[in-house]
Parts: sequence; C-alpha cells; structure tokens
Amino acid sequence: MLTETASVTVEPRAVARAELLRAIGHTPLIRLRRVTRHLPETVAVYVKAEHLNPGGSVKDRPALRMVLEGLRSGALREGRVLIDATSGNTGIAYAMLGAALGFPVALAMPANASPERKRMLQAYGVELILTDPMEGTDGAQRYVRALVQQEPERYFYPDQYNNDANWRAHYDGTGAEIWEQTGGRVTHFVAGLGTTGTFVGVSRRLKAHNPAIRCYALQPDSPLHGLEGLKHLETAIVPGIYDPSLVDEHLTCSTEEAFEMTRRLAREEGLFVGPSSGANVVAALRVAEQLEQGVVVTILCDTGARYLSESFWEEGP
Repeated sequence: MLTETASVTVEPRAVARAELLRAIGHTPLIRLRRVTRHLPETVAVYVKAEHLNPGGSVKDRPALRMVLEGLRSGALREGRVLIDATSGNTGIAYAMLGAALGFPVALAMPANASPERKRMLQAYGVELILTDPMEGTDGAQRYVRALVQQEPERYFYPDQYNNDANWRAHYDGTGAEIWEQTGGRVTHFVAGLGTTGTFVGVSRRLKAHNPAIRCYALQPDSPLHGLEGLKHLETAIVPGIYDPSLVDEHLTCSTEEAFEMTRRLAREEGLFVGPSSGANVVAALRVAEQLEQGVVVTILCDTGARYLSESFWEEGP
C-alpha cells in the first residue's frame, strides 16, 4: 500500500505511521486581539500556530519533506543513520519521524540548548552529540560535516541548512495555507531567520500569488542572544537556501523584548509558545503599527513547553 504525502510516495510500515505523517501541517491561523488592542480595527495581526504540529514546532514540515525525499531517492535506507545539526526543533521532528518510520537518528546540537529539548530527544532514543555552545549551530554543522566525510556510507545527511526540500515544504504547505486562510488578504509577512526555510518558502509562495506582499526578515539584534533557533546572519554561516532577494526589509529584536512578548502571549492570548515566537510577534507589531490597514501574518514557531526551565517566565508583570 502506498500513501502520498507532501508530493512524495512512501511505503509506510503501518497505517498508524501514515496517520502521523498526515497530522503534520494544516495548522490554524489565529488573530491576535489583546496584544494588538492599540491597533485600528482595519489592521489585523495573525499568527500561524505551528506549535500545534504533532512534534510541537514548525520544523515538523521540513523534517518530513527531507525524510520523504531521502526515502524516495534511496539516500535514507536500511543500515543508514539520519544525522544532522540542529538547535533542537528540527532534531525533535527527525526523532519523532525516526521512531514512527523505524530509522535511527543522531543529532549534533549546541550544549546550551534548553534541557527540555535534550530530554525530549533522549526520550525518543536518539544519539545526542553536544557541541561547543560558543559556536552555536555553526559548530554543530561543522562537526556533522566532518563525521559524514569520514563515514559517508553510514549516514543520511539531509543538511537542513542547504536542502531545498526545507523551503519547498513551506512553499507547498505553510505559504499556501496562509494564502488560503486569509482569503488572499495577507499584505505583510514576518518571519525570523534560522535555517531560513520558513521565510524563504512562505515569502516565495506569497509573492508568487501577489508580488506586492511585503516580506520582513527578522534576526536577533546581536550575535550573543538567547533566541534558540534564530541566527544573527552577519556573524554566522549563511544557509545555502537563503534568498536575500525575497527580503523587503530587515528587522531585529532583542532577547528581552522577545521574552516579554512570550510572557504576554501566554498570559493575554492563551498562546503558550517559545521566545522565537515572541520575537516574531514583536516584529509583526512593529510592522502593523506603521499601517492604516492591512493583514500581517507571522509564525508561532514552537511550544513553550521546551523552555519551562527558563527564568523569564517569572519575570515581569
């Protein structure tokens, strides 16, 4: 029996596994009401609730697409271990898919990733390799590349930072859903840059529908920041899939601003998400505050459950 998922045909080992694959995507689009109450009614800010994916983050989409592409091409086959560098979310998605589809997973991740992410990966049974925290995901990438070069036949290396399946998952999925869910009314899109797959895929899809849509790329305001999953591109390895021509304007957000908004989203909107989501909403509000009318859309990247050990939850009002 063959099941078609994300435009790739794969033979699942059990119906339950195919059901898990179909649960990825088609997340709700939610209008923010309380943190936007200072805006005119003619300006709306919507968030794509990617934290409601079964693996808890937006990274379920590209992880699934890269895994299915690997299965289709034969690069991921019996006897090979999936290995990649991750800040945590894509790794958790790989781990979930590995458990469901029956392939082993090894992940290199900066040692300062949140304890919750490490424990989740260990719960899935992956081989976890902790790399120098001062080198961030760049160091994890360098470690994996060296390992794969030594034993190329042992590993399937999807390389999320340079794999077109990453952004295509958002072009075919996230971007298409945003267009449909807004009835084509979206005027502005905001997303943080990590692998850059979400920004590139969604922006490319929205601009294909309407070139007038403005797309804003968000980065942390300094190289030393506390926003897991986001890159300060000026001081980091720029992902190969990044397309700067899609950027209408660059925005920045401080860690403190992101933490404050993350608390507000939980306490005022009932949306329990992580700091990168808070940063996205900070930037989306900045865009919205300059408008007389429009529909601004951004991404809620992952669940707040991955950051419960962080002290910022107890700070502020």
